Amino acid sequence: MKAIIRQIRITSKKLNLVAELVRGKMVQEALDVLRFTPKKGAKILSKAIKSAASNAVENNKQKLEDLKVKEIIVTEGTTFKRSVPISRGRMHPILKRNAHVTIKVEAKK
Repeated sequence: MKAIIRQIRITSKKLNLVAELVRGKMVQEALDVLRFTPKKGAKILSKAIKSAASNAVENNKQKLEDLKVKEIIVTEGTTFKRSVPISRGRMHPILKRNAHVTIKVEAKK
C-alpha cells in the first residue's frame, strides 16, 4: 500500500535527508527513528508512514509488525515566487519550494 502527500512546505533536499534514515526499515523501527530526529521533515514523514501502514492494515488485512518501508520517493512540488524590494526600484527574488512524498510499504515475507 502507499500514501501520497503533496505540496509540503519544505524543500525536497531537506526532506530527502530525513527519508534516507528510514528507507528499507521496518515500519515500527522507522517510526521510532523519526520520533527522535530533530528535523521538520521527520514529523512529516512519520505522518505519511503511519498513513501508509494504516492503509495496509485496513485495506489489505496486513499485520503492522510485518510491514516494511519499501520505497520513499521525494520530488519537487511547485515553487512560490516572492520578492523583497531593495534600493533603486529593484528586487531580490525569494523562492519558497514545496515537495511531494510517496511512501510504499509492503509485507515482509
